[in-house]
Amino acid sequence: MALAFFGLSIFLFLNLDLDGASFSPASAASDSGPEITYGSVVKLMHERTKYRLHSHDVPYGSGSGQQSVTGFPNVDDANSYWIVRPQPGTNAKQGDSIKTGTIIRLQHMKTRKWLHSHLHASPISGNLEVSCFGGENESDTGDYWRLMIEGSGKTWKQDQRIRLHHVDTNGYLHSHDKRYQRIAGGQQEVCGVREKRADNVWLAAEGIYLPVTESK
Repeated sequence: MALAFFGLSIFLFLNLDLDGASFSPASAASDSGPEITYGSVVKLMHERTKYRLHSHDVPYGSGSGQQSVTGFPNVDDANSYWIVRPQPGTNAKQGDSIKTGTIIRLQHMKTRKWLHSHLHASPISGNLEVSCFGGENESDTGDYWRLMIEGSGKTWKQDQRIRLHHVDTNGYLHSHDKRYQRIAGGQQEVCGVREKRADNVWLAAEGIYLPVTESK
């Protein structure tokens, strides 16, 4: 875990303004954790299975053939970090709070691709495929996810129960205990489903949380 965190710290030092940022481990679900702001780097934990949203430079062998997205069982994994980015064309900037109902993008820290979905079938369950696609200057509406906070909270915070609703397909980011056997052996499928279910609830767990920008 120390090596993974050291690598993350070096990356962030070179790429983000970290004045006032803090590393935060996962804790019990609550509404009182630090706020997640644009530019924060987080791991998203699937509430029921505790697997982290993960990607790596391995393409799907079916469907789109794009970079695969899975659920990863171990906390100590550098491929499970995602940078929270705004929808292009908005006035949102690094350090801004994120309210429920806002469209966001998640950029995979290591490969720089975007969390993406479309109408291709997912490999195991045949639901909507979730992949990583594009790059720094290549992003489209397939990368747009609407943040939906569960409960009374209005602003996204660590360990708050959330759903991510895909704008183009109307699917919720979903995972379950259906696991891959070969290339990603032991990792579980991540996909999209169009119904609200207990298996499409996530929490922001470990990460680097940038402080809220003061209004001027």
